[in-house]
Amino acid sequence: MSRQIKAWAREAGFADARVTRAALPPEAEQRLEAWLAAGHHGEMDYMARHGALRVRPAELVPGTLSVISLRMNYWPGSEPAERVLADPSRAYLSRYALGRDYHKVLRNRLQKLAERIEGAVGSFGYRVFTDSAPLAEVALASQAGLGWRGKHTLLLTKRQGSLFFLGEILTDLPLPPDEAEDGHCGRCTRCLDVCPTGAIVEPYTVDARRCISYLTIELKGAIPEPLRPLIGNRVYGCDDCQLFCPWNRFGALTAEADFAVRHGLDCASLVELFDWSADEFRERMAGSPIYRIGYHKWLSNLAVAWATRPPRRKWWPRCADGWTFPTSWWPSRCAGRWRGTASPVELNCGTARSPAIPLPAPPCRRRGIGWRAAPVSFPGSALRR
Repeated sequence: MSRQIKAWAREAGFADARVTRAALPPEAEQRLEAWLAAGHHGEMDYMARHGALRVRPAELVPGTLSVISLRMNYWPGSEPAERVLADPSRAYLSRYALGRDYHKVLRNRLQKLAERIEGAVGSFGYRVFTDSAPLAEVALASQAGLGWRGKHTLLLTKRQGSLFFLGEILTDLPLPPDEAEDGHCGRCTRCLDVCPTGAIVEPYTVDARRCISYLTIELKGAIPEPLRPLIGNRVYGCDDCQLFCPWNRFGALTAEADFAVRHGLDCASLVELFDWSADEFRERMAGSPIYRIGYHKWLSNLAVAWATRPPRRKWWPRCADGWTFPTSWWPSRCAGRWRGTASPVELNCGTARSPAIPLPAPPCRRRGIGWRAAPVSFPGSALRR
């Protein structure tokens, strides 16, 4: 039955599927407890509230005997990441968020797969998940042999690197478990070396309080002031630890139309995105994972990217000075646009009221290199073949 389920999973659009038992070793819970005790979860209080459940699938869904772990490729045919990151006039958004919300896409496919299994074996107990419940997805996927846990804490595979989403079906079917795969990171530390904010504090440990994905998505308050210059033009998430991972050179573009780029978000300018009204944001981001952060957080992230950009005028010739919006844009667009929220300047100035956290040295001083100098090809180019 396990072999048939894997075949059906591929027909449903998943790149791979594996099975594991509904129990993780005690070490998994110990690592999670240590991570929470260190405060690495930041303001994500839900991580602490449901800590134990994350590593106990059988308690999350009583009666669970097996976990079917699946992955679906997401890397779109977008503007190469290195070009966008190198242009301070443009906004960089994590490539997983350029298309439709993956939660909806994967949940629908997982449900259809479960229904197909039900048609073959009869009624059985199950629940489907994709980053939507307190579940240690990477630990379960690693135990199932779907890949191995990389030093950046993401799941890695030889065929697709880490450029995929994970989903699970927790079931009461007694399926034979697959064997776990050994890790293949070796002595490589590229993800640690290039992290702009030093968020990967040691191999296999991420301090979310320093992670750009957390700062631009999960953090409700202001981005800590010392971190802002390190964020660059990343306004929603960050892919650096993946862009420099050697295993991502072997990845393939997704075949899923739902993950294709929408609204030109792969290479949009900061000014263009700042020009959106609240209604335009809601309309264009409907069905996107970006919608969840809200219009105010969206503007705040854009303001930080704009205010900390390198003071070079040549890429935008009509700047009034090195730190403001184009004079032709400001008077006509700001008058009346900011009712009910803060202006771009106020948004950026307001971030001065930020909590202090222990900060690392930037990558260029931490390990002697910066992300621009790392001798690794970007998958954004390699995948456009």
